[in-house]
Amino acid sequence: MTSTTLSPNRRVFLATAAAAGAAALLPKAGSAAPDGTTIRPFSINIPQEQLDDLRRRVVATRWPDEETVSVDTQGVQLATIRRLAKYWAAHHDWRKIEARLNALPQFITEIDGLDIHFIHVRSKHENALPVIVTHGWPGSIIEQLKIIGPLTDPAAHGGSASDAFDVVIPSVPGYGFS
Repeated sequence: MTSTTLSPNRRVFLATAAAAGAAALLPKAGSAAPDGTTIRPFSINIPQEQLDDLRRRVVATRWPDEETVSVDTQGVQLATIRRLAKYWAAHHDWRKIEARLNALPQFITEIDGLDIHFIHVRSKHENALPVIVTHGWPGSIIEQLKIIGPLTDPAAHGGSASDAFDVVIPSVPGYGFS
């Protein structure tokens, strides 16, 4: 026998290692983990008064004088920030984002004394590998929404079902709902 037939292939090895790690971290919703913490279902419902208050505060911003240089070497230009604030005050649709997030399975669990929010979408394909996808700074889980479909259902996106993943996307502490 060759050494290749004696050892599992890379996919089997990764699947076994990831499943063992994920099993300890992600018990079924509502059940207790070995350390006694639970995973609780989560849904977003920001009160309209809070959204209205934020919009009022953005509109009421007291702007500084224009910068003394015409390039962005000393930070974001005032005109750019004003355009961004105008968009958030007049055009951003939080309810649309809230609905997109609430259409996905979301949870909260405590890790090292912090509540951690995460999306957990399981693939419909057998033998899907678990994968944790984190956002960068200063991003959020919203940036990752576009990859959930291709990762959990690659066959629907021109790939092979054997390439499917169970996707976990946590909100980094201090961002989103963590």
